[in-house]
Formats: sequence, structure tokens, C-alpha cells
Amino acid sequence: MNLKRYSDQQEIGCDEAGRGCLAGPVVAAAVILPKKFVISELNDSKKLSEKKRLEIETLIKSNAIAYSIGIVSAEEIDKINILNASFLAMHRALDKINKKFKLILVDGPYFNEYKNFTHHCIVRGDSKIDSIAAASILAKNSRDRIMIDLSLKHNKYDWQNNKGYPTLKHRDAIKKFGVCYQHRKSFKLLENQMKINI
Repeated sequence: MNLKRYSDQQEIGCDEAGRGCLAGPVVAAAVILPKKFVISELNDSKKLSEKKRLEIETLIKSNAIAYSIGIVSAEEIDKINILNASFLAMHRALDKINKKFKLILVDGPYFNEYKNFTHHCIVRGDSKIDSIAAASILAKNSRDRIMIDLSLKHNKYDWQNNKGYPTLKHRDAIKKFGVCYQHRKSFKLLENQMKINI
């Protein structure tokens, strides 16, 4: 699948992973790709297998002009809400970029302005624009690794498999063991929120 650039300017794509999770951080990536760089299988990370995402990640990292990761913790998410946390994660990723860019491209319909840069919000941008798709893959893989690491300390919740998403096994573990500091207390963790041991 050959995705397109948005313009002839030096553009940077941004996307996040983990907005719908019950636990763990939200993670964003920012990526500047060379103008003539093509990965035929580049696509929205949700449409790729884990094996393929890891393969493409290697290609992105070895060929990108610049890339970075931004992280916002579960505690911060509870303070500012998940939408603002997603924007903050993208801003933190952009803060780490040390190459010049002119235009920010963001997956989704909304974004908080970053400094004085022009930005464009593109619905389903991760399946349309190459740099956004690249960012979606880096964000997803980075967050998956974080959740696998966290599962070593919190092995009750099956995070190594569910990555913090609201699977039946994850919710059953919350019912049985309560929550930990990595759970997003502002989210609806169970159908009956009163049963949670916070």
C-alpha cells in the first residue's frame, strides 16, 4: 500500500497509541520521512500484525530523517483527561525532534496548536499519509514494550497480552485484585464502578 505525502514541505507526522486502554501511559510518536522514501507495506499500525510492525519499525528508524517518542502517564491522564493527554504526548514527541520541519500532520480530527507551527488534522490519517502511518507504528510498538515491561511487576492483569486494553481477563483481574497505580482511575474500569478497590 503506497501512502502519500501531504505536501512538498518538510512535514512531520504524529500519532498516538493507547487512548482506549484502562492502564498504562498514552504514547505518541513524531516522524519525518525522506520525501522519496517508500515502504510498500506501510499502513495504519492497527491493520498490521505484530511481526510486520516490528519489521517496518526497523525500516522507519534506519531511514527516517528524525523520529521521537512522547509519553504521558496514567496519573497525568487522570488529571488532564485522555484527549489532552494524547495532545501532550504528541507535543512531548515534537519537543525532542532536532531537525527542522514546516508542517505538522496529526491523525484524527483535533489537535492543540504546537508553538507557531501550522498543523493539519487528518481523519484516518494513519491509513492515508506515510509519516502518520510511520508514527502510528512507532507509537504502538513503543507502548507495547512499555506494557510488557510493566507486566513483569504487575503480572495479575495479563498486560503482556492485552497491553492494558479492556479485555475480559483484564477486567476480571481488576474485580479480583483491585487496581494499581498504572490504572486510569478516571476511566470506567468495570461495568459497576463501585466494586473497584481503589
